[in-house]
Amino acid sequence: MSGDQGDSAGERIVTIFGGAKCSEADAEYVQARRVGQLLADAGFTICTGGYLGVMEAASRGAHERGGRVLGIVMNQFKVEPNRYLTDKVATPHFYERLQRLITRSVGFIAIRGGMGTVTELSLVWNKIQTRVIGPRPLVLLGSCWPPIVREWQKHLAVSDDDIAALDFAETPEEAVAIICRKSSEVSL
Repeated sequence: MSGDQGDSAGERIVTIFGGAKCSEADAEYVQARRVGQLLADAGFTICTGGYLGVMEAASRGAHERGGRVLGIVMNQFKVEPNRYLTDKVATPHFYERLQRLITRSVGFIAIRGGMGTVTELSLVWNKIQTRVIGPRPLVLLGSCWPPIVREWQKHLAVSDDDIAALDFAETPEEAVAIICRKSSEVSL
């Protein structure tokens, strides 16, 4: 595995966020594996945090289809990255890891996870809202997201315009279709 992401000409990277605490039997693992397969079939490189759960599932799905799989790992973690990565980038701290997960991606899919997933989603969403990065698809996959976002809007300063930056999908197929349609307009 390389220590740098490299720069393949015309490479289109999609980052998948999700929790580390799920197993093969869990719905989010199944969703993530299918997302990885579909993205690889569509010619995307997938990028994850590189470890277990949703990250492993998405990596596994893409790897099964011969896709390129980037893992952005962190030196502070003592856990080994998942075995489905084709390339990994080691980062010294959390903030750099987040930056690497975001900056070269033409789209994002968030699958059920914990506070790490919420942190990643919030940072991407904020960067899109404040135009720190250009517009790109941010897809929330699964039935858990609409009620969470409604509660954020009810209790926090989250406007309808803020919500308009998000896409919601019920199935991996729907999520990847949104990525395919909207990411073609993204320039990095």
